Amino acid sequence: MPTPREILKSVFGYDSFRPMQEDIINHVVAHNDALVLMPTGGGKSICYQIPALIFDGITVVISPLISLMKDQVDALNANGIGAEALNSNNDESENAAIRRRSKSGEVKILYISPERLQREIPWLQQHLNVSLFAIDEAHCISQWGHDFRPEYTQLGGLHQAFPKATIMALTATADKLTKEDIVRQLNLQDYKLFISSFDRPNLSLDVRRGYSGQDKLKTILSIISKHENESGIIYCLSRKNTEKVAADLIDAGVSAKAYHAGMSAEERNQVQEDFINDRIDVVCATIAFGMGIDKSNVRYVIHYNLPKSIESFYQEIGRAGRDGLPSETVLFYNFQDIMTLRGFVNESGQREINSEKLDRMQEYAESQVCRRRILLNYFGENNSSNCGNCDICKHPPQRFNGTILVQKALSAIKRTGEHVGFSMTAEILKGFRSEEIVQNGYDKIKTFGVGSGTTLKHWHDYLLQMLQLGYIEIAYNESSHLKITESGNEVLFGKKSAELAVPPQIETKPDGKQRKPRSKYTLSGAARFNTDDARQYTDAPDNPYNDHIASESNHADKTLFEVLRKVRKQIADENNWPAYVVLSDKTLKDLAYKTPLSLDELQDVFGFGEVKIQKFGQRFINAILEYLKMH
Repeated sequence: MPTPREILKSVFGYDSFRPMQEDIINHVVAHNDALVLMPTGGGKSICYQIPALIFDGITVVISPLISLMKDQVDALNANGIGAEALNSNNDESENAAIRRRSKSGEVKILYISPERLQREIPWLQQHLNVSLFAIDEAHCISQWGHDFRPEYTQLGGLHQAFPKATIMALTATADKLTKEDIVRQLNLQDYKLFISSFDRPNLSLDVRRGYSGQDKLKTILSIISKHENESGIIYCLSRKNTEKVAADLIDAGVSAKAYHAGMSAEERNQVQEDFINDRIDVVCATIAFGMGIDKSNVRYVIHYNLPKSIESFYQEIGRAGRDGLPSETVLFYNFQDIMTLRGFVNESGQREINSEKLDRMQEYAESQVCRRRILLNYFGENNSSNCGNCDICKHPPQRFNGTILVQKALSAIKRTGEHVGFSMTAEILKGFRSEEIVQNGYDKIKTFGVGSGTTLKHWHDYLLQMLQLGYIEIAYNESSHLKITESGNEVLFGKKSAELAVPPQIETKPDGKQRKPRSKYTLSGAARFNTDDARQYTDAPDNPYNDHIASESNHADKTLFEVLRKVRKQIADENNWPAYVVLSDKTLKDLAYKTPLSLDELQDVFGFGEVKIQKFGQRFINAILEYLKMH
């Protein structure tokens, strides 16, 4: 029998193992369980693929991502290793053929989803000699993990069902609680914990804060231009955004496609094939669905919106630079991301856990210290030196005495009775006379317009810093109104000074095109930021805890849903149509959930095509506006 090192060279063509790989393989080959923590791109697959070739029986790899299964199977087959995947993308005749080949010994590695595994266990017990179970994305078994999946909890019975099989759990992201939970739930025996370094020094880390949709696009195009004919991934939180960003890139001459759970399996497979085979350069993908692309030459990963946790973020940026060459990562971040994600957290079944993880992600995005240190320290890898390859290290922020600016903002909040939200505070300071500001008499308060000399974008940035510094807080149970903290009152009344960082400059300049007229409606307390200067805050991503509009619809305002049903019925009667021809219930629930306030925002609503937007979109917008005024 060849040694692991010989297999590494002869089968995979590598001269040496990456750190810890050989130790892990030797441990598993000795029929010992293992929990492996290794960053995305760190070489986890080799750790079970080589034992699979050494063991007499078959290795079953449990993976939640069908796209990753296909990628891995193709790569293994290219290396002459018999590998197959049992999943719902195959028709039953294909799956029957895979079973036959597995029984005959032609298949050494069989990929399967955790859901499918439960149905296949009796067949596996009867017909196959399973030597090893490799459980990928093992954090999914833990309620403390960032992507908990109930179907994973059924894997705890594998040792009992297959007493002779070794179990190997692998994940790129797990904190202390998650690691302990994985070991307990999988009943790992004679196991050893392997933790590889999470440092990926070839990845640059960059956060861009407060960019508008137009500025994001300009920045993305600038990044793509630096990587001509190279591969990149752009992660978006909503399906609609993946399609919009892809369309914008195509219009700019970029070879790009969207990829999300709303597409058919055939469409997703085609996009994956085109991306892997370099027929397209860019994939715009939903974070919630997950790409599962094991492509070594991805040169950049861009997050169009803030991820829900550092675990998710780190896993996704890890798809860049797997070949070890310099690659860049850019995270766009604005306040609406936090507002939207916070809403999802409050509605999730694990509110406390998800809230804590979102807090850590927000702190990373807003940090003024080396970002790599934050990431490494988060995963328990102590690091006290700056990396020199993140935006903070490259461009240390300038700071100034911002006491007067902070006092202006705090005074505006105080004089409204602390009944305004993030956006309206900025508009009051700028002196915008929106309909709601005038209706509430906020244009008469002493601090109205006192910040007219500061841009709206900078006011948003300063307010965000004030939130981070603890001068204000958000009352999520009071329509997200801003409240002044004790520390904020000390600044307001001159008991202490406030230091602010100079807002980062946006590198790409507007193209000078005339902007559309600003909406006359600006609603505080609903995190709806409608001025063109704050257009970046209107993105409404899908729920990242479940990329499923059916899940989102559970959180939609039921009263508003009934109002929208009446509007739909009127339009249907006028046109002699069945109601579902106008809009489906699914679309109405998405409308009630996202509450778009303009025709442009309707483009982010499921099932609302351009023709319907033009024909009767305004009637739904008017109904939503009227409803929000009354509530």
